[in-house]
Amino acid sequence: MAEGLLPEAFPLEPGPARVLVVEDEPKLAALLADYLRAAGHEPECVADGRDALQAWTARRHDLVLLDLMLPGMDGLSLCRELRALTGVPIVMLTARADEADRLAGLELGADDYIPKTPFSPREVMARVKAVLRRSRAATRPSTPPLHIDAQAWRAAWQGRALDLTPNEFRLLATLASQPGRVYPRSQLLELLQGDARAATERAVDSHVKNLRRKLDQAGAGSECIRSVYGIGYSYDA
Repeated sequence: MAEGLLPEAFPLEPGPARVLVVEDEPKLAALLADYLRAAGHEPECVADGRDALQAWTARRHDLVLLDLMLPGMDGLSLCRELRALTGVPIVMLTARADEADRLAGLELGADDYIPKTPFSPREVMARVKAVLRRSRAATRPSTPPLHIDAQAWRAAWQGRALDLTPNEFRLLATLASQPGRVYPRSQLLELLQGDARAATERAVDSHVKNLRRKLDQAGAGSECIRSVYGIGYSYDA
């Protein structure tokens, strides 16, 4: 990213936020609320999935910190219901840390996923800050360095055209449509067409490698597409 664009497009301090903490363990909910207040945020704690949906609908929080195992409505179902209503940032926090649960949450639209074991309130606050920063940067009026014309199948970085294959264009357009969101390889694999290697998720890795090279040649750097180990990729430029 060019020098001078960072302060406007990606502020280092996202500012205070109203955070809905959906957690049925009272001690953990209280601990998270204390850390959120210390960081300048305004937390509201609920212990039931259905109550959480009503709370967000009534008060429209800026971020949802969501446990998976909840009474009333489980976290995955709540995430699905919220995504049908809003693009509010959702950070999942759960003791269920296996890959299937991570993928399920991310495929439903969660913005980040933090296992409880080992539990680090400071890491949670850092992730909350990063997700808020990305979310608020996406709503700020600015000229994005990456321009995608879906109808013309063209993409450019700061006015410099990117020579992309159809599969590379599909991947970049999808990743850039929601900066910061992690897309699982299995989901990205569905975008690939006419690729003999597309029977495996390694085809996604190959196309991403080429995308990074072309973005780097255009001046975007190769790090704007971030790898998330064991899951997939996100666009973070």
